Order: sequence, then structure tokens, then C-alpha cells
Amino acid sequence: MTTERHLATIDELCVRDFPAAHGWSDVGAGGPGYHLVVLETTRGLGPGDRSGREEIAGRFAAYREGVARRLGERWGEAEPKSLDGVFLRSEDPDERIPKPWAYLSAYVRYVDLWEADGSGRWVAVGISEPAQGHEFQLFALVTELAPP
Repeated sequence: MTTERHLATIDELCVRDFPAAHGWSDVGAGGPGYHLVVLETTRGLGPGDRSGREEIAGRFAAYREGVARRLGERWGEAEPKSLDGVFLRSEDPDERIPKPWAYLSAYVRYVDLWEADGSGRWVAVGISEPAQGHEFQLFALVTELAPP
């Protein structure tokens, strides 16, 4: 089951040590204080017709909702968070937005956010909002860096 697989990945990242340097691991990107993973992605999505993209967007919303519902059962209701301001601030050379939040905000506009009980880590789950011809992706971020 897809939701179970996604939850297992998030659970693993909640206990896994963070990498000492920025780079790639067996599950995705990571660095000091964070893991960032693509839980689900489309493959080879072309411009196609609008109705096909709407169907895929609905499927990805269902993936996110399934994961969010199960995480909410554990840690309480998610805090919905817009990353629009984070993205704008990350473009300002005078701002110091932590790398995982800056990176995620470049792809995802809104996340469901939890502070994972007992781990001291934040968990964010969101869907990329691709421009025409780009892939849909379901992201999860596990970090010890509080959201900006």
C-alpha cells in the first residue's frame, strides 16, 4: 500500500542520523539537520491535455491526504503552512533561510507540518505544483530546523 510505504520512509527518516554534508543518500537529499525525499513522482509526464493533469493532481492530493491523516493520528492535526513567503525570502541575498526550507519552497507552495513527538524533528509533507510539462512530486522533509 502506498501510504504504508510513505509512512515507513518518514518513520525511518525520523530516527536516521542526518548526513554531515549536503548530498544524496539512498532515500533522497540530505545534509546537516535534514532529510528531503520524494515519496511519489510521475514519470515522463508530458504537456498532455488538461483533464489528464487534473486527474493526476487529484491522485497526488489523495496521496498527501492519506499520509497527512495517518500522521495526524500520531501527532495531532497538521499545521498548514504556506511556503510562498519562505521562497520569496530565500531569493533575498540578505536572508538566511535554512537550506531544506529554501529548497522545498522552490517546489512546494503549501505543506502540512508536524513536530514529531519525542524526536525533536519537524515533518513537512507537500506536493509540487508543476508548470505545464513538469512532474508532480510528493515531498517529505524531516528536519531538526524549525520552519522559518
